[in-house]
Amino acid sequence: MQRKTLGFLATLCPLIALAATPSMLCAAETRHPNIICVIVDQLRYQACGYAGEWKARTPNLDKLAAVGVSFRQAVSSTPVCSAFRASFLTGKYTSSTGMVINELRMNTHHRCLAQCLTQAGYQTGFIGKWHLYANQLGNHLDPKNSFVPRGPDRLGFDGYWAGYNFHDTYYNAYYHTESPEKIFYGPGVYEPNAQTTLAIDYLRAASKRKQPFFLVLSMAAPHPPWHKNDAPQQYYDLFEDVAFPPPENYSERLDPYGDRWSNQSNRPKSLEERTEWMRVYYAMIANIDWNLGRLTAAIDKAGLGEQTILLFTADHGEMFGAHGRMMKNIFYEEAVRVPFLLRWPGTIPGRTVSDACLGSADIMPTLLGLAGVPIPQEVEGADLSHCALGRPGAEPPFAFLMNTGACAAWENGHEWRALRTKRYTYAVYRGWQEKHLPRKELLFDNVADPYQMKNLAELPGHASVLADFRRKLTDKMVSLHDTFPESTWYEKNWIENRIIKRTAMLP
Repeated sequence: MQRKTLGFLATLCPLIALAATPSMLCAAETRHPNIICVIVDQLRYQACGYAGEWKARTPNLDKLAAVGVSFRQAVSSTPVCSAFRASFLTGKYTSSTGMVINELRMNTHHRCLAQCLTQAGYQTGFIGKWHLYANQLGNHLDPKNSFVPRGPDRLGFDGYWAGYNFHDTYYNAYYHTESPEKIFYGPGVYEPNAQTTLAIDYLRAASKRKQPFFLVLSMAAPHPPWHKNDAPQQYYDLFEDVAFPPPENYSERLDPYGDRWSNQSNRPKSLEERTEWMRVYYAMIANIDWNLGRLTAAIDKAGLGEQTILLFTADHGEMFGAHGRMMKNIFYEEAVRVPFLLRWPGTIPGRTVSDACLGSADIMPTLLGLAGVPIPQEVEGADLSHCALGRPGAEPPFAFLMNTGACAAWENGHEWRALRTKRYTYAVYRGWQEKHLPRKELLFDNVADPYQMKNLAELPGHASVLADFRRKLTDKMVSLHDTFPESTWYEKNWIENRIIKRTAMLP
């Protein structure tokens, strides 16, 4: 299928678009729109006020949904930190990026989002968590892991840099610019607050130049740890007396297909501990919301509203004991479904809702489509810019989901593939005989069974639906050269010293 590389501009200026090169704009357009992407870590859709969570304190997220478009079926294609970030920047699935577990170093032989925008004349900026550079498990605070040097490993972010690879410290936190030297925010400074200030300073300076800008603000919250002192007191106080009873699908029985992160190291010892963790989690979300309000106000005060696309999303969600699991890395709704909000005043109609099956690989082509920048042919995701603009057009029939191993370790037995439509989630565990984990098929009707408690694959009467999903999953995997191997296969064939050398699409 031929890509519409001029995005919405082609619909505005059809005669010019027919004769123009992809980099040309309509005469009425002075420049491409600015793009600001706010990415947070581990925020599930179900914890947002606009999604129906009355406990949440998210007035700015709610306002963003009201003045822009909400993709309410958006999912994380591989619900793990690094895998999402690789897909976001490349427009490709995990089997094509090679980011099959966390704590790997990204292969730089991809044409990434920042590179496409730089070629189109954008200045770039990156602030916060990167998580695509380390090549050892743990030891995050060592500058050889936390500092990402200028060059190809920044994947096209050739401008402003105030980032770090990974840490989970919210106070006395740090970042790097152009050297391994750590720059600390200072005692008592909450990291998301400081990062938002850096973002506001950046957009004010960048807006004075003739070039449009592309800025990513990547905040670690609401990722654990979830101790009381990991959130500002004023936000914790909002939830100190709020009850968080377990949902219908909460289980004390550990999922046998879960890895050590989902089943052991972050497993609450009691419902009381789970409640306390959720209070901190919701406090962090309230703080994120406040900072989003600061950022949005700064955009508007600088007169950039109608010139700026603002995206807010998360890398994945959080299980909090549902189905006997914590953390992420699973196809259940709590882990894969994420907020995805776009604002562009004057271009994206307010109160727009899209039920398009948007996954992580679709973000890059959709942003490029909105900005009128050519989309690389090797991109595997779909351009859903027309959905953001409230216009009819082709949509993916499903979102493809995959897991290629444990969170950050080479462990077999956790691998799965899945398809998620507007109604169903279909998933298959690869299984592993050595762990007595059989291959397993699951089918959930997410409309009739929103907590995904009834596996229709084990019940009669669904043979035709299962056959259709099996065929579609096979076809999708074949198109991606995805052979569904065990996790350690990737280590042996693609990875050297935790550095990605090959992928399904990179020989």
